[in-house]
Amino acid sequence: MKTSRIPARLGAAALALSAASAAQAADTVTLALGIPLTVASGGVYGLGKDLGYFGEENIEVKAIVFQGAGALLPQVASKKVTIGLPLPEPVLSSYETGKTPLPVRYFYNAIPSNELELAVLADGPIKTIKDLKGKKIGVGALTWGTIPSTRALLRQESLEPGKDVDIVAVGVLGSGFLALKEGRVDALNYNSSWTAMLELTGTKVRRLPYPPVFQKINSNGFIAHEDTLRDQPDLLARFGRAYTKAVLACDANPRLCAETFWKYQPEAKPKDGDYQKHLDEAVVLVKKRMDSTLRRPDGADRVPGEFDLPVIRAFVGAMHAAGEFNTDNIPVEKIFSNQLVPQFSRFDAAAVRAQAKAAQ
Repeated sequence: MKTSRIPARLGAAALALSAASAAQAADTVTLALGIPLTVASGGVYGLGKDLGYFGEENIEVKAIVFQGAGALLPQVASKKVTIGLPLPEPVLSSYETGKTPLPVRYFYNAIPSNELELAVLADGPIKTIKDLKGKKIGVGALTWGTIPSTRALLRQESLEPGKDVDIVAVGVLGSGFLALKEGRVDALNYNSSWTAMLELTGTKVRRLPYPPVFQKINSNGFIAHEDTLRDQPDLLARFGRAYTKAVLACDANPRLCAETFWKYQPEAKPKDGDYQKHLDEAVVLVKKRMDSTLRRPDGADRVPGEFDLPVIRAFVGAMHAAGEFNTDNIPVEKIFSNQLVPQFSRFDAAAVRAQAKAAQ
């Protein structure tokens, strides 16, 4: 396949995760991320390299971080990157009446539950979404693909964004945590792993309950250009299979998963304090993310990579009812493909888990 070239003017931070085959040059897969990797899930890519899963599939992964889905999606749509990992809302909204649909397809459900939360300080008066009237919600950037569903969520609770509630950019992680603690915002609309990271700093928070239709929708999934899914399904299947192995490995050995993330992202490794305490906290974050990825709330195993199409259709209906989509006639089955799902699990899962547990 052609190696994707990323123009230097993009100014994106790159993380190279390579596993070249000795027999032939590996296929290069450029992966566009909308937010920086964290210890909760970032170790999947490094462990996938170190345990040979990407190499077995003859793939070299190069990940690049952009500022949200608004910056990420054009890269996939123009084939400047091979794969992206955005939320569903911006792709769904491109199918609204009067718009030009993005030529991308979801092929792997990477985060099968809604990881987005509204978190407030635990000792404050805000206990429900309705209590956010007159308040400010902090997000990482105003290009985030989460914002439309947050607006819809507010409207479902009879709150009008921009009038009753303001959504403001506060940056990611530490800058947002500080904004909440200093009272510059009243809630953070971050993913559950980031909220857990805030809690590990000693800040107690309260998570505001979501209505079921918003709680069940999947978060980020892997997308590719529709031409790539049509012409190179084997490439995407191999990527998905290697990724699935790496997720199982992180689930089996969360300590190694966390340490592998720090190995490839040394700037993220804690420099001060008790290392073992930091590692124990990181293991908690990895376990939480892997558990929600691989298992349903009732403990039943999920099918790796599979999209729940009825749940997505219900979400589209809710977004239309809230005025975020101008139609509910959006072809969910066309946008979200399960055609490669059987290939993602074509390996010995027990052997992968055993290998990960034995690895040091």
